[in-house]
Amino acid sequence: MPEFSIGERDFLLDGRPFRILSGALHYFRVHPDQWADRIDKARRMGLNTIETYVAWNAHAPDPDTFDLTGGLDLDRFLRLVADAGLHAIVRPGPYICAEWDNGGLPAWLFRDPDVGVRRSEPRYLAAVRRYLDRVYEIVAPLQVQHGGPVILVQVENEYGAFGDDKTYLKALAEHTRDAGITVPLTTIDQPADGMLAAGSLEGLHRTASFGSRAAERLAALRRHQPTGPLMCAEFWNGWFDHWGGHHHTTSAADSAAELDALLAAGASVNLYMFHGGTNFGFTSGANDKGTYQPTTTSYDYDAPLDEAGNPTAKYHAFREVIARYHDVPGEPPPAAAPAPRFSVPLTDPVALLDAAKHWDAWQRHDALPVLDDLGGTPRLALATTRVDVPGPAVLCFGEVRDHASVFLDGQPVGTLMREHHQRALGLHRAVGDLTILVEDHGRVNYGPRIGEPKGVVGGATLAGRPVAGWDVLPLVLDTPPPAWPDPDPAAAVDGPVAGPVLLRARFDLDRPADLHLDTGGWGRGVVWVNGFCLGRYWSRGPQRTLYAPGPVLRAGGNELVVLELAALTEPTARFVPEPLLGHTEA
Repeated sequence: MPEFSIGERDFLLDGRPFRILSGALHYFRVHPDQWADRIDKARRMGLNTIETYVAWNAHAPDPDTFDLTGGLDLDRFLRLVADAGLHAIVRPGPYICAEWDNGGLPAWLFRDPDVGVRRSEPRYLAAVRRYLDRVYEIVAPLQVQHGGPVILVQVENEYGAFGDDKTYLKALAEHTRDAGITVPLTTIDQPADGMLAAGSLEGLHRTASFGSRAAERLAALRRHQPTGPLMCAEFWNGWFDHWGGHHHTTSAADSAAELDALLAAGASVNLYMFHGGTNFGFTSGANDKGTYQPTTTSYDYDAPLDEAGNPTAKYHAFREVIARYHDVPGEPPPAAAPAPRFSVPLTDPVALLDAAKHWDAWQRHDALPVLDDLGGTPRLALATTRVDVPGPAVLCFGEVRDHASVFLDGQPVGTLMREHHQRALGLHRAVGDLTILVEDHGRVNYGPRIGEPKGVVGGATLAGRPVAGWDVLPLVLDTPPPAWPDPDPAAAVDGPVAGPVLLRARFDLDRPADLHLDTGGWGRGVVWVNGFCLGRYWSRGPQRTLYAPGPVLRAGGNELVVLELAALTEPTARFVPEPLLGHTEA
């Protein structure tokens, strides 16, 4: 069987120098029926390896679950990589960053405030070992020496930007070896001396992450990795977007020139990203460096393959560069045909506040709980109580994470947003049923605020007094809420609709096809197609279309469900030929 190792200056495959030409492709951001297509397009661009993170919280939404089905079937994904004749790099973290909710760490891990995350704390390490055991049960038999595709496994992720607990890194490395992983182990850090020194150990091969100035960055890496191959294990060829920001793009020519410089220096590379995909459902993360910035649903990343898996100008520019150094397959993929264009009306409006009264998951709490206390890690919740303050009063929360819409007797009276650091709302009169719709817009994935609880933190006061006696409904929205228990005749919507409201549309297709849903004229909310959650939309942009992968559509009848949380002015579902990801800086 093949052997993969590290030599004095090169990676070695069966004793011969081997340059890794890899592309990042996160299986959990791509519909599983599209994995083979994306992998084949990587091969046709000239790549010889696929890299993926493993998202702990996706596989383990609670401590007693480890899901390896459907879009989380890591074994199937790695075998498809092998079927394409490519190698694989696996990066299981346990922390991955990746603009993914909580950096991949499960929310339940933080319910014990004494757990010491990303350090050598016994309870944390015990949970990590259980997680890694499940991952390595899949990865170990698929290592290259057993005839599988896996040639490298990474320990932790950019740890030098977080800490320097060598005992922790040693525990991860030792457990990885004990679990049967014998391929070389790597670490990755930004090419700064302090990070490279803090983020690795002797015996782990250091790599770096950067997107420009290859000679300078490789020289910094060489100071800390004096022997063996140099590798940019995250070559940043694009960037991600935040709601309320602009759409990031990088010049295909400039990115290709940077890749050329990297390959000319003899380095190995992993493109981050080759294909970004989509933060389907409620999986996108956030940054908070003084201001909270949630990540968009699209993870297009301005990558060589766009969000829908179509080759871009960057794809062809990179393919041309790779061809100067290595053989590439004869023909690139053909250009994609435009997606279908059509419109259908949104119908059957159901007010969320009215429908929710009839659902059976309500809980009683004395004080207003955080979302993490409700079970199932809901992303939204309704909380209601009776108040009686006849005159003007101020409703005050400890902290809002991340959005609170306030209603009195079903009528909206104001909103509070975390990024504006809002926590108080003036009420002209506070008598009646007070209802709060609380939204989690994504957990922070980088920095010290990882793992923080979501919802209203620190409770609520009205006119300076604690508000008690709350009925709370967690909204677990992996599938659409049960708004329509019986099939009703379609009710037309004549004009703008105030949220929170559920609507739906039905449409027919001749055959399944990728679709781009234009949310222009809508406010803020969530969309499902045939029960599959496409993710969040928001009028603040930059993203305007939601990508619906072809495998979730069907020939004949299809159903779209919209939960509009603010207000929409155009009650029409419009599907357009191309993605609309928003304005750029240019």
